[in-house]
Amino acid sequence: MPANNESPIEIEGRPPELNDVGAGAHSYKQWLIASFAFLVIVVLVGSGIWSRVKANAKLRTETSQVALTAVSVVTPQRTTPVQEIILPGNVQPFITSPIYSRTNGYLKKWYFDIGAQVKQGDLLAVIETPEVDQQLEQSLSNLNTAKANLALAQITKTRYETLLKSHAVSQQDADNADGNFNANTAIVEAAQANVKQLQALQSFENIYAPFDGVVTARNTDIGDLINSGSNGGVKTDLFHIAQPGVLRVYVNAPEEYSQGVKVGMTADLTLAEFPGRKFQGKLVRTADAINVSTRTLLIEIDVDNPAGTLLTGSYAEVHLNVASQASTFLLPVNTLLFRSEGLQVGIVKDGCATLTTVTPGHDFGDQIEIVAGLKSNDQVIINPPDSIVSGQKVQIVQGTLPGDAK
Repeated sequence: MPANNESPIEIEGRPPELNDVGAGAHSYKQWLIASFAFLVIVVLVGSGIWSRVKANAKLRTETSQVALTAVSVVTPQRTTPVQEIILPGNVQPFITSPIYSRTNGYLKKWYFDIGAQVKQGDLLAVIETPEVDQQLEQSLSNLNTAKANLALAQITKTRYETLLKSHAVSQQDADNADGNFNANTAIVEAAQANVKQLQALQSFENIYAPFDGVVTARNTDIGDLINSGSNGGVKTDLFHIAQPGVLRVYVNAPEEYSQGVKVGMTADLTLAEFPGRKFQGKLVRTADAINVSTRTLLIEIDVDNPAGTLLTGSYAEVHLNVASQASTFLLPVNTLLFRSEGLQVGIVKDGCATLTTVTPGHDFGDQIEIVAGLKSNDQVIINPPDSIVSGQKVQIVQGTLPGDAK
């Protein structure tokens, strides 16, 4: 076989130039396969790296979020310009009076018992006063004696005046007769006064109703010894009469509401024995002075009671709509922090907690009035942890509507 100018190996039935083309195509195919394999490897490696980076970023984000203090917030509830206050009230009759005797004696008869409706002038009871009757008879006898002596003194005086003109008697005798007449005149007047006094005492044997009303107590019975209500001994009211057509309800309003309580305003009364029912009254007067012991203002509310539905002596809750003196807010009591700096609340601003000192107003149990230190758009933290400090980053997990937090 010749060494030089070697001819390409000829494949039987294929020209030599076709053999070269086949070899090139085979090499290109291998290059494509290798490139695709490399690209797949690069994609797989890149995808793995990207998923790992994304997972790490997500982990860092979740870790940061978990590290933040989770809080719930509430928006302060603005109070209305008119605030309803509920105060205890004592229901009393418009007029009430104990009925005493003005003379001593024994009860002969009574005519009305408890619960009876009486009119002014009705006879309630009769008292036997034998001592007064005897004293009156004696006084009348003394008066008659005094009148007889006065008549004799009058005759003597007239006679002496006539005799004096003819100088039949001395001036001294005439003056004595005149003095005797004047003395007997005074004795008659004294006797008449004594008779009138005893007649007045005798008239007190009959006990009359002083006004229209209802008998709420009867503290005596037939045969009881009656002591005059004017003496210094033990005295008992025979009857007790109340006028329930109009009721007076007395209420002690706290000092902070005293400026909002005005004469002429209406009030609603609720009583336990009338569930779901209200009775309207009118504020008619105030004491115009604060009680130094209780720091309250005594007010009176009159309520019409023509049918006697309300009973005197009842306990009532009085609902008054009092104008607020300033715009205030209401917060749940579980938003408060009691610190040495004073009463504070936590407010969320720009993702951080800010402790703010507030001024409390009225305590309504589950809510408290805040009169200073808050704004209407503040987000106040509910149940703030004791360790919370200003500037601490927090995460709001729940927003509560005003008044919903308990």
